[in-house]
Amino acid sequence: MSDIAIARTAEQGAFGVRTVAILLVVGIAAFVGMVVLGAYAPDWRSGRNGGAHALSNAAVGFSGLVRLAAATGRNPQIVRNPHALGTEDLVVLTPESAATDMTAVLAQRAVKPTLVVLPKWLTVKDQRHDGWADYIAVLPAAQPEGVLAPQYPLRVRHYRGGGQPLKTLGWMPATLRFTAPRAMQTITGPGMRPVLSDQAGHVVLAQVGSRPLYVLADPDLLSNLGMRDARQARAALALLDWLNSTGATSIVFDVTLNGFGRSPSPLKLALEPPFLAMTLALAAALLLAGIQATASFGAPRRRARAIAFGKAALIDNAAALVRKAGRQGGLGDRYADVVRERAVGVFGVPARLRDDALDGYLDALAGRARFTALAEDARAARHPRDMLAAAQALHQWLWEKTR
Repeated sequence: MSDIAIARTAEQGAFGVRTVAILLVVGIAAFVGMVVLGAYAPDWRSGRNGGAHALSNAAVGFSGLVRLAAATGRNPQIVRNPHALGTEDLVVLTPESAATDMTAVLAQRAVKPTLVVLPKWLTVKDQRHDGWADYIAVLPAAQPEGVLAPQYPLRVRHYRGGGQPLKTLGWMPATLRFTAPRAMQTITGPGMRPVLSDQAGHVVLAQVGSRPLYVLADPDLLSNLGMRDARQARAALALLDWLNSTGATSIVFDVTLNGFGRSPSPLKLALEPPFLAMTLALAAALLLAGIQATASFGAPRRRARAIAFGKAALIDNAAALVRKAGRQGGLGDRYADVVRERAVGVFGVPARLRDDALDGYLDALAGRARFTALAEDARAARHPRDMLAAAQALHQWLWEKTR
């Protein structure tokens, strides 16, 4: 049996070359886009989740201060990579709960100017505005108190601020003039040296010992809520300038503590220098291999049928089966019988004649050869060559009589 369909198939496929090329290009582009998005999606998060960090546009966020610093030439940088926190410039850290692990960051910033802004508000996402948040209440004191614990234990106090001006050290810039928010949060703790305090002496901004590490108890002085007041905004910029190191070129706002850090992955390594060159080389090699394969092979050639059409093919297959079965020796006698039956019909031999009488009648027909002699040669033949010669002789005898 043949494994090729007997019905004639169309020479051209279901899709044209141009259609296949378009599908291939679109598929490759979609795959590359999926790979790139899968590698960098965590790094491209907008941060508009209503949190208290530099990417947030909620009232408790600090994106307003970042934009204001950029507009006034202070070159703010939002850092997603913790390895970039080794800069000599001021780094602003905005942990949102006591569960935030700050050990590694504080160790990295041991002798470099750092401002830690404590959390204050408990909020929920505003369903009406993307990235906004609604106040619920101030956080329990345990949350801001645990941010620097246990290395720097703090005690937090909440009370009404009343909008009174905050006091600074006498030698600090005159532009650094804040007013207390309505809901005030202050701190106390061992080793906390007051830098900014209220009229009653409660500490709002403190320096930790002699280190350039500062803790801001009330984030409303720097948050988007506070930036709506021009005087508060001017004082916030003055505070950042005063805390920054001499010769600083920027202000760094960290968001790694808020869950927006860049996580290393092998996929990103393959898409960034210096490994990007190797990735592009491999992609070019695959493209060239695909082009070469397409140009080398072309359209597939249809295989020939295992069993051909026509009588000749049928006879050849029948002969092959007889040969494979080893039954050539019995064909001579049968072929002689076939020729006899054919001759009876052709010559109109009387139906009463049988066996020897029929052979005698055929021998009596005019001609050089006698039928019985040719039939005997066919029966005696055993070699394929002899059998072929005997069969040809019988065929010739019949052809001569009917000519």
